[in-house]
Amino acid sequence: MTASPIVDAVISRLRAANYKELGTPLRVAGVEFPFTAAMRGSDGRALDLVLVFDTTTGDFGDTDSTRIRQRVEALSRALDVTGSRYVVTAILVGATLASGIDALAETCRVLQVDAVPLDGSGQPNGEVATMQLDDQIRVLLPLTLPPAVALVEGSGGPALDQLAAALGKNVDAIVLESLIAAAAEGEDEVITAIGTLIDETFESDDMTEKERP
Repeated sequence: MTASPIVDAVISRLRAANYKELGTPLRVAGVEFPFTAAMRGSDGRALDLVLVFDTTTGDFGDTDSTRIRQRVEALSRALDVTGSRYVVTAILVGATLASGIDALAETCRVLQVDAVPLDGSGQPNGEVATMQLDDQIRVLLPLTLPPAVALVEGSGGPALDQLAAALGKNVDAIVLESLIAAAAEGEDEVITAIGTLIDETFESDDMTEKERP
């Protein structure tokens, strides 16, 4: 089956963000699940399982939100059987479904990608179109810092220095740097980094208490 051009653009963007395509139909616990596309994240997003639904061409009944929900629920049960820790995201690409999105959102994260202007090669046509596509799947993309801009009047230099200047002297530069570095790897890495910083703070406080006479 041939996917619509916007579906190909979404897959291409996720591929550029280091998501790997999985074979379809997706086979879990001995059961096959047909999807327009299935992709898995890598590194800090290795537990992200992304399912792509073409709501324009309607492959596999994808113009019907109930059928989509039933398939995702069945996949979720199969993942539970295997003890999988995947976080499932459904991307509905193309025509907006009339109803049933709220029910689907109770089973997995749901993203809607509407029409985006494409060029002759099937890619977003220009910077604005690229941003439109990215904004609709932003939660799946790695966090990147924009080019250095003057966040504080008269400031310059690397983005980290400017951000530290904007936040003031009360923010520990080492803490800020570690969190920004973790953010580039994804949400899970940020959570881990914050937990580590909290643990180190408590350990430091404990040592101080023990050293007191």
